[in-house]
Amino acid sequence: MKDWKIFKKESEPHHDIERLPPAPSWRSFSSTKGEVTEEAKRGATFQIRDEEVELVNAALYLRRPLLVEGQPGTGKTSLAYAIAHQLQLGKVLRWNITTRSTLTEGLYSYDAVGRLQSIRKQDQDYQNLEGERGKTSHQTSDHQERHQLDDIGKYVRLGAVGTAFYQSQEKKPRVLLIDEIDKSDIDLPNNLLHIFEEGTFDIPELARIKKQQPVVTVFTSENEEVSIEEGRIACKAFPFVILTSNGERDFPPPFLRRCIRLTMPEPDPERLKKIVQAHFKEDKDILEKAKPIIEKYQESQKKGQLATDQLLNVIYLVTRSDFPEMDKDKLVTSLLQYLSNVL
Repeated sequence: MKDWKIFKKESEPHHDIERLPPAPSWRSFSSTKGEVTEEAKRGATFQIRDEEVELVNAALYLRRPLLVEGQPGTGKTSLAYAIAHQLQLGKVLRWNITTRSTLTEGLYSYDAVGRLQSIRKQDQDYQNLEGERGKTSHQTSDHQERHQLDDIGKYVRLGAVGTAFYQSQEKKPRVLLIDEIDKSDIDLPNNLLHIFEEGTFDIPELARIKKQQPVVTVFTSENEEVSIEEGRIACKAFPFVILTSNGERDFPPPFLRRCIRLTMPEPDPERLKKIVQAHFKEDKDILEKAKPIIEKYQESQKKGQLATDQLLNVIYLVTRSDFPEMDKDKLVTSLLQYLSNVL
Protein backbone atom coordinates (compact mmCIF):
# COMPACT_ATOMS: atom_id res chain seq x y z
CA MET A 1 0.00 0.00 0.00
CA LYS A 2 1.38 3.40 -0.95
CA ASP A 3 2.06 6.06 1.62
CA TRP A 4 -0.97 8.38 1.96
CA LYS A 5 1.24 11.47 2.02
CA ILE A 6 1.31 13.70 -1.08
CA PHE A 7 3.86 16.16 0.28
CA LYS A 8 6.93 14.35 1.65
CA LYS A 9 10.25 14.92 3.36
CA GLU A 10 12.13 14.36 0.12
CA SER A 11 12.80 17.53 -1.85
CA GLU A 12 12.84 15.93 -5.30
CA PRO A 13 9.89 16.88 -7.57
CA HIS A 14 7.31 14.16 -8.22
CA HIS A 15 3.80 13.62 -9.61
CA ASP A 16 1.98 12.38 -6.51
CA ILE A 17 -0.41 15.34 -6.64
CA GLU A 18 -2.26 13.27 -9.25
CA ARG A 19 -3.22 10.86 -6.45
CA LEU A 20 -5.09 13.56 -4.55
CA PRO A 21 -8.67 12.28 -4.00
CA PRO A 22 -11.82 14.39 -4.47
CA ALA A 23 -12.30 17.16 -1.93
CA PRO A 24 -14.57 16.74 1.12
CA SER A 25 -18.18 17.79 0.51
CA TRP A 26 -17.71 20.95 2.59
CA ARG A 27 -14.55 21.97 0.69
CA SER A 28 -15.42 21.23 -2.96
CA PHE A 29 -15.63 24.06 -5.44
CA SER A 30 -17.15 24.31 -8.87
CA SER A 31 -17.76 27.08 -11.37
CA THR A 32 -19.07 24.82 -14.12
CA LYS A 33 -22.61 25.58 -15.18
CA GLY A 34 -25.05 22.91 -14.10
CA GLU A 35 -22.90 21.51 -11.28
CA VAL A 36 -23.96 21.85 -7.66
CA THR A 37 -22.15 24.80 -6.14
CA GLU A 38 -20.36 24.89 -2.82
CA GLU A 39 -23.05 27.24 -1.50
CA ALA A 40 -25.82 24.81 -2.44
CA LYS A 41 -23.99 21.92 -0.77
CA ARG A 42 -23.43 23.99 2.34
CA GLY A 43 -27.08 24.94 2.47
CA ALA A 44 -28.33 21.41 1.81
CA THR A 45 -26.23 19.82 4.56
CA PHE A 46 -27.04 22.36 7.28
CA GLN A 47 -28.99 20.77 10.13
CA ILE A 48 -31.83 23.10 11.09
CA ARG A 49 -33.21 23.30 14.63
CA ASP A 50 -36.78 24.23 15.62
CA GLU A 51 -35.68 27.54 17.14
CA GLU A 52 -33.96 28.55 13.90
CA VAL A 53 -37.11 27.74 11.92
CA GLU A 54 -39.24 29.90 14.24
CA LEU A 55 -36.96 32.95 14.23
CA VAL A 56 -36.12 32.81 10.52
CA ASN A 57 -39.83 32.83 9.75
CA ALA A 58 -40.36 35.71 12.19
CA ALA A 59 -37.66 37.72 10.40
CA LEU A 60 -39.20 36.87 7.01
CA TYR A 61 -42.68 37.99 8.01
CA LEU A 62 -41.56 41.13 9.85
CA ARG A 63 -38.95 42.13 7.23
CA ARG A 64 -36.40 42.53 10.02
CA PRO A 65 -32.69 41.66 10.05
CA LEU A 66 -31.78 38.42 11.82
CA LEU A 67 -28.84 38.87 14.23
CA VAL A 68 -27.24 35.44 14.66
CA GLU A 69 -24.88 35.20 17.64
CA GLY A 70 -22.67 32.34 18.74
CA GLN A 71 -19.17 30.93 18.90
CA PRO A 72 -17.13 30.31 15.71
CA GLY A 73 -18.02 27.05 14.02
CA THR A 74 -21.62 26.82 15.26
CA GLY A 75 -23.15 27.34 11.80
CA LYS A 76 -24.03 31.05 11.78
CA THR A 77 -23.02 31.70 8.18
CA SER A 78 -24.23 28.28 7.02
CA LEU A 79 -27.75 29.28 8.07
CA ALA A 80 -27.74 31.99 5.39
CA TYR A 81 -26.85 29.43 2.71
CA ALA A 82 -29.51 27.03 4.01
CA ILE A 83 -32.18 29.73 3.69
CA ALA A 84 -31.09 30.71 0.18
CA HIS A 85 -30.94 27.04 -0.87
CA GLN A 86 -34.34 26.01 0.51
CA LEU A 87 -36.23 29.13 -0.62
CA GLN A 88 -34.41 29.33 -3.97
CA LEU A 89 -33.32 32.92 -3.46
CA GLY A 90 -30.16 32.76 -5.56
CA LYS A 91 -26.56 33.28 -4.57
CA VAL A 92 -25.98 34.72 -1.11
CA LEU A 93 -24.71 38.30 -1.23
CA ARG A 94 -21.94 38.45 1.36
CA TRP A 95 -20.25 41.42 3.03
CA ASN A 96 -17.31 40.48 5.26
CA ILE A 97 -16.89 43.15 7.92
CA THR A 98 -13.53 44.47 9.13
CA THR A 99 -12.62 47.25 11.56
CA ARG A 100 -12.30 49.61 8.57
CA SER A 101 -15.66 48.80 6.93
CA THR A 102 -17.98 51.74 6.28
CA LEU A 103 -21.62 51.95 5.26
CA THR A 104 -20.69 53.44 1.88
CA GLU A 105 -18.50 50.40 1.14
CA GLY A 106 -21.51 48.15 1.60
CA LEU A 107 -23.74 50.35 -0.54
CA TYR A 108 -21.51 51.26 -3.49
CA SER A 109 -18.06 52.38 -4.61
CA TYR A 110 -17.14 55.18 -6.97
CA ASP A 111 -13.77 55.18 -8.71
CA ALA A 112 -13.30 58.94 -8.99
CA VAL A 113 -9.58 58.71 -9.75
CA GLY A 114 -10.07 56.18 -12.55
CA ARG A 115 -12.84 58.26 -14.09
CA LEU A 116 -10.79 61.47 -13.93
CA GLN A 117 -7.86 59.79 -15.64
CA SER A 118 -10.14 58.42 -18.37
CA ILE A 119 -11.75 61.82 -18.93
CA ARG A 120 -8.40 63.56 -19.21
CA LYS A 121 -7.07 61.03 -21.69
CA GLN A 122 -10.16 60.98 -23.90
CA ASP A 123 -10.52 64.77 -23.83
CA GLN A 124 -6.89 65.20 -24.83
CA ASP A 125 -7.34 62.75 -27.68
CA TYR A 126 -10.52 64.55 -28.78
CA GLN A 127 -8.90 67.98 -28.66
CA ASN A 128 -5.97 66.76 -30.71
CA LEU A 129 -8.30 65.27 -33.30
CA GLU A 130 -10.71 68.20 -33.48
CA GLY A 131 -7.87 70.70 -33.50
CA GLU A 132 -6.84 69.25 -36.80
CA ARG A 133 -10.42 69.67 -38.08
CA GLY A 134 -10.75 73.26 -36.87
CA LYS A 135 -13.52 72.74 -34.31
CA THR A 136 -14.30 75.61 -31.90
CA SER A 137 -13.67 75.54 -28.15
CA HIS A 138 -17.45 75.70 -27.60
CA GLN A 139 -17.95 72.45 -29.50
CA THR A 140 -15.11 70.84 -27.55
CA SER A 141 -16.70 71.91 -24.26
CA ASP A 142 -20.03 70.37 -25.30
CA HIS A 143 -18.29 67.11 -26.07
CA GLN A 144 -16.53 67.07 -22.70
CA GLU A 145 -19.80 67.56 -20.82
CA ARG A 146 -21.60 64.82 -22.75
CA HIS A 147 -18.70 62.44 -22.31
CA GLN A 148 -18.52 63.02 -18.55
CA LEU A 149 -22.23 62.30 -18.17
CA ASP A 150 -22.34 59.23 -20.40
CA ASP A 151 -19.23 57.69 -18.85
CA ILE A 152 -19.94 57.92 -15.11
CA GLY A 153 -21.76 54.59 -14.76
CA LYS A 154 -18.62 52.64 -15.67
CA TYR A 155 -17.03 53.79 -12.42
CA VAL A 156 -19.92 53.05 -10.05
CA ARG A 157 -20.21 49.56 -8.56
CA LEU A 158 -22.85 48.48 -6.07
CA GLY A 159 -21.67 46.75 -2.92
CA ALA A 160 -23.33 43.69 -1.38
CA VAL A 161 -25.94 45.78 0.46
CA GLY A 162 -26.65 47.93 -2.60
CA THR A 163 -26.98 44.87 -4.82
CA ALA A 164 -29.34 43.18 -2.34
CA PHE A 165 -31.58 46.26 -2.23
CA TYR A 166 -31.60 46.67 -6.01
CA GLN A 167 -32.20 43.01 -6.86
CA SER A 168 -34.80 42.21 -4.19
CA GLN A 169 -37.85 41.99 -6.41
CA GLU A 170 -41.40 41.92 -5.18
CA LYS A 171 -42.17 38.73 -3.19
CA LYS A 172 -38.67 37.33 -3.80
CA PRO A 173 -35.90 39.00 -1.77
CA ARG A 174 -32.19 38.27 -1.98
CA VAL A 175 -30.27 36.90 1.01
CA LEU A 176 -27.73 39.39 2.36
CA LEU A 177 -25.10 38.04 4.77
CA ILE A 178 -23.26 40.71 6.79
CA ASP A 179 -20.60 38.56 8.39
CA GLU A 180 -18.98 39.35 11.76
CA ILE A 181 -20.71 42.68 12.37
CA ASP A 182 -19.12 42.72 15.83
CA LYS A 183 -15.76 43.51 14.21
CA SER A 184 -17.07 46.78 12.81
CA ASP A 185 -16.44 50.36 13.83
CA ILE A 186 -18.74 51.40 16.68
CA ASP A 187 -20.87 53.57 14.34
CA LEU A 188 -21.59 51.03 11.58
CA PRO A 189 -24.52 49.18 13.24
CA ASN A 190 -26.34 52.47 13.87
CA ASN A 191 -25.53 53.69 10.36
CA LEU A 192 -27.22 50.58 8.98
CA LEU A 193 -30.42 51.38 10.88
CA HIS A 194 -31.57 54.11 8.50
CA ILE A 195 -31.02 51.86 5.47
CA PHE A 196 -32.90 48.98 7.11
CA GLU A 197 -35.77 51.24 8.18
CA GLU A 198 -36.21 53.15 4.93
CA GLY A 199 -35.29 50.44 2.42
CA THR A 200 -33.74 53.06 0.15
CA PHE A 201 -30.56 55.08 -0.34
CA ASP A 202 -29.09 57.63 -2.74
CA ILE A 203 -25.88 57.56 -4.72
CA PRO A 204 -24.84 61.24 -4.54
CA GLU A 205 -22.64 61.10 -7.65
CA LEU A 206 -25.68 60.03 -9.69
CA ALA A 207 -28.28 62.11 -7.86
CA ARG A 208 -26.36 65.30 -8.72
CA ILE A 209 -26.80 64.69 -12.45
CA LYS A 210 -30.35 63.27 -12.43
CA LYS A 211 -31.75 66.18 -14.46
CA GLN A 212 -29.14 65.85 -17.21
CA GLN A 213 -29.02 62.02 -17.05
CA PRO A 214 -32.00 60.51 -15.20
CA VAL A 215 -30.98 56.88 -15.90
CA VAL A 216 -27.42 55.58 -15.44
CA THR A 217 -26.21 52.03 -16.02
CA VAL A 218 -23.87 50.72 -13.29
CA PHE A 219 -22.42 47.37 -12.20
CA THR A 220 -23.62 45.23 -9.27
CA SER A 221 -21.31 43.31 -6.95
CA GLU A 222 -22.03 40.32 -9.22
CA ASN A 223 -20.77 42.22 -12.31
CA GLU A 224 -24.24 42.61 -13.82
CA GLU A 225 -25.27 45.85 -15.51
CA VAL A 226 -28.35 47.49 -13.99
CA SER A 227 -30.07 50.84 -14.49
CA ILE A 228 -30.35 53.37 -11.65
CA GLU A 229 -33.06 56.03 -11.94
CA GLU A 230 -32.37 59.52 -10.55
CA GLY A 231 -29.53 58.24 -8.39
CA ARG A 232 -31.78 56.37 -5.96
CA ILE A 233 -32.15 52.67 -5.13
CA ALA A 234 -35.29 51.47 -3.35
CA CYS A 235 -36.01 47.81 -2.69
CA LYS A 236 -39.37 46.38 -3.67
CA ALA A 237 -39.01 43.55 -1.16
CA PHE A 238 -36.80 43.93 1.90
CA PRO A 239 -33.81 41.58 1.49
CA PHE A 240 -33.43 38.79 4.01
CA VAL A 241 -30.57 40.18 6.10
CA ILE A 242 -28.46 37.96 8.35
CA LEU A 243 -25.88 39.62 10.57
CA THR A 244 -23.49 37.28 12.37
CA SER A 245 -21.63 38.04 15.60
CA ASN A 246 -19.03 36.09 17.55
CA GLY A 247 -19.87 38.12 20.66
CA GLU A 248 -16.74 40.28 20.60
CA ARG A 249 -18.72 43.46 21.44
CA ASP A 250 -22.11 44.72 22.56
CA PHE A 251 -24.53 46.53 20.26
CA PRO A 252 -26.55 49.70 21.00
CA PRO A 253 -30.18 49.13 22.12
CA PRO A 254 -31.70 50.92 19.06
CA PHE A 255 -29.89 48.46 16.80
CA LEU A 256 -30.92 45.41 18.83
CA ARG A 257 -34.52 46.63 18.96
CA ARG A 258 -34.74 46.45 15.18
CA CYS A 259 -33.28 42.94 14.89
CA ILE A 260 -34.61 39.46 15.52
CA ARG A 261 -31.99 37.77 17.71
CA LEU A 262 -30.96 34.13 17.42
CA THR A 263 -28.26 32.43 19.48
CA MET A 264 -26.59 29.40 17.94
CA PRO A 265 -25.60 26.86 20.63
CA GLU A 266 -22.85 24.30 20.43
CA PRO A 267 -24.26 21.21 18.66
CA ASP A 268 -25.44 18.46 21.00
CA PRO A 269 -24.47 14.78 20.40
CA GLU A 270 -27.58 14.04 18.34
CA ARG A 271 -27.07 17.04 16.09
CA LEU A 272 -23.41 16.16 15.64
CA LYS A 273 -24.42 12.75 14.34
CA LYS A 274 -26.86 14.30 11.88
CA ILE A 275 -24.16 16.71 10.65
CA VAL A 276 -21.73 13.84 10.12
CA GLN A 277 -24.35 11.77 8.29
CA ALA A 278 -25.24 14.71 6.04
CA HIS A 279 -21.64 15.21 4.95
CA PHE A 280 -20.75 11.52 4.61
CA LYS A 281 -24.09 10.22 3.33
CA GLU A 282 -22.43 7.87 0.82
CA ASP A 283 -20.87 5.90 3.68
CA LYS A 284 -23.69 4.02 5.47
CA ASP A 285 -21.36 2.95 8.30
CA ILE A 286 -19.88 6.37 8.96
CA LEU A 287 -21.38 6.76 12.45
CA GLU A 288 -19.88 3.48 13.59
CA LYS A 289 -16.49 4.38 12.12
CA ALA A 290 -16.56 7.88 13.52
CA LYS A 291 -17.93 7.00 16.96
CA PRO A 292 -14.58 7.21 18.82
CA ILE A 293 -13.71 10.44 17.02
CA ILE A 294 -17.05 12.02 17.95
CA GLU A 295 -16.56 10.95 21.57
CA LYS A 296 -13.05 12.44 21.62
CA TYR A 297 -14.39 15.65 20.07
CA GLN A 298 -17.12 15.94 22.71
CA GLU A 299 -14.64 15.31 25.50
CA SER A 300 -12.25 17.91 24.08
CA GLN A 301 -15.11 20.39 23.67
CA LYS A 302 -15.57 20.41 27.45
CA LYS A 303 -12.02 21.72 27.89
CA GLY A 304 -11.97 24.37 25.18
CA GLN A 305 -13.72 25.80 22.15
CA LEU A 306 -13.79 23.72 18.96
CA ALA A 307 -15.63 24.11 15.65
CA THR A 308 -17.79 21.51 13.92
CA ASP A 309 -15.71 21.59 10.75
CA GLN A 310 -12.70 20.48 12.81
CA LEU A 311 -14.59 17.29 13.61
CA LEU A 312 -15.48 16.78 9.95
CA ASN A 313 -11.84 17.27 8.95
CA VAL A 314 -10.69 14.57 11.36
CA ILE A 315 -13.38 12.11 10.29
CA TYR A 316 -12.58 12.64 6.61
CA LEU A 317 -8.92 11.80 7.13
CA VAL A 318 -8.88 9.02 9.71
CA THR A 319 -11.79 6.97 8.31
CA ARG A 320 -10.32 6.64 4.82
CA SER A 321 -9.34 3.08 3.99
CA ASP A 322 -6.56 4.28 1.69
CA PHE A 323 -4.75 6.05 4.57
CA PRO A 324 -3.46 3.02 6.52
CA GLU A 325 -0.05 4.28 7.56
CA MET A 326 -0.95 7.57 9.20
CA ASP A 327 -0.39 8.21 12.90
CA LYS A 328 -4.07 8.76 13.53
CA ASP A 329 -3.91 9.65 17.22
CA LYS A 330 -1.28 12.30 16.58
CA LEU A 331 -3.23 13.71 13.65
CA VAL A 332 -6.45 13.89 15.67
CA THR A 333 -4.68 15.82 18.41
CA SER A 334 -3.18 18.21 15.88
CA LEU A 335 -6.47 18.88 14.12
CA LEU A 336 -8.57 19.33 17.25
CA GLN A 337 -6.74 22.46 18.37
CA TYR A 338 -8.75 24.81 20.53
CA LEU A 339 -9.93 28.07 18.96
CA SER A 340 -8.25 30.22 21.61
CA ASN A 341 -5.07 32.23 21.45
CA VAL A 342 -3.36 30.22 24.16
CA LEU A 343 0.13 29.10 23.16
